[in-house]
Amino acid sequence: MTPVGTDHELADRVLGGWLGRIAGNMLGKPVEQGDVWTRERIDRYLRRAAALPLTDYLPAPAPGDDDAPLRPEWRQCVRGRIHGSCRDDDVDYAILGLDLLETYGFGFSTERVGEQWLLRLPYLQTFTAERAAYRNLANGLKPPLTATYDNPYQEWIGALIRADVYGWTCPGVPYRAAALARRDAVLSHTGNGVYGAMWAAALVSAAFTAPTVRHAVEEALAVIPASCRLARTVRRVVSLHGTRLSWEDTLTTVAEETAGLGWIHTVPNAAVLTAGLLYGDGDFTRTITLTVRGGLDTDSNGATAGSVAGVLTGARAIPGQWTEPLEDTVRSAVFGFDGVRISELAERTLRLVGADTP
Repeated sequence: MTPVGTDHELADRVLGGWLGRIAGNMLGKPVEQGDVWTRERIDRYLRRAAALPLTDYLPAPAPGDDDAPLRPEWRQCVRGRIHGSCRDDDVDYAILGLDLLETYGFGFSTERVGEQWLLRLPYLQTFTAERAAYRNLANGLKPPLTATYDNPYQEWIGALIRADVYGWTCPGVPYRAAALARRDAVLSHTGNGVYGAMWAAALVSAAFTAPTVRHAVEEALAVIPASCRLARTVRRVVSLHGTRLSWEDTLTTVAEETAGLGWIHTVPNAAVLTAGLLYGDGDFTRTITLTVRGGLDTDSNGATAGSVAGVLTGARAIPGQWTEPLEDTVRSAVFGFDGVRISELAERTLRLVGADTP
C-alpha cells in the first residue's frame, strides 16, 4: 500500500472525505433537476441573490422569485436553515457500502451486495437503475441479470455514487478500490455505468497520495478501458483545461459533444465533475461550488467532488461554513443508521483500512 502519511493524517483525510461528500451533496440538492436547473439558470439564481462567487450553501429563494422551483427539500439544505444533513441516496449508499464491508469484509460478492440492499434499504428510496435491480432481486433474479433485465438505466450515474467507500478504505491503491467498486456496480449497471463507479473509486483512492488533483484524475483513468466513452470524455476535459480554456467554455464544449445522453447519464456528469475538480485546483470551496454550478445531477456531482476535495485537503482544512451546519449528524434511510454521527462513520471507515485483503 502506498504511504498516505501518519495515522492522524489518514484519519483527517477519511473524515474529510465523509464531510466533503455530505456537504457537496447538500449544496447541490436544491437544484437537482438537470433538465430544468441548467448551468445558466443556476447562475442566474445566484446572481439575483448576490451569491456569486458562491462561497457557501445556496441562498433561500427571494420572496416573489418566480423562476423554476427548488426541490421540496430546499428548506433543510439552504444556508441558515441546515441542522444536520438531509437524507439522500448519495449518502445512503456510502453508509450501505460501509455496512457491507463491516458485515462481509473485502471479499464480498455481488450477491452479498444485493442481500444487503434487501435487508437495509427501503425500496422506495431507490431510483432508476437501483430500483430496477432491487425489483429484479425481489423477483428472484441473480447478477448479472439484475442489471440487464428491464433496466434502461444501465449507464446512468447510480453506481458511481456508490463508489466512494471503496476509495476511502483503499487509500493510495486505486486498482484495488476500482475492483471493489466494479463488484458492487455490476449488480445494477453495465458499460460506462460500471466504468464510472470504478473511475470514481480510483479517483477517491488516488486523492490520498496524488500530488495534485490532476494527477489523481489521470491515475483514475488508468483503471478503465482507454477507448470507452467515459475515458474519452474525461480526457477531453483534461485536454481543454490544459489549453487554459475557461471553465464555462470547457463545459459548453463538452456539453455539445455529449448532447442527447440525458442529465443523469454517467458520461456528461463525469465531465462536469472533472471540470469542477480541475478548475477547483484543490481548493475545497471552489471545487464543490464550480461542480454544482455545472448543472446536471448537481447533488451527486457535488458529493463526489466534495469527497475527493475533502480527502485532498483533510477535514481540518474544510472551511467551517460547510461543516458546522452539519452538526456531525446524518439522516439516513439505511436501517439502523438514521441520526448516526459523521465522526463515527469516519472512525468505522478508518478501522477497515488495511483490515483485510480483497
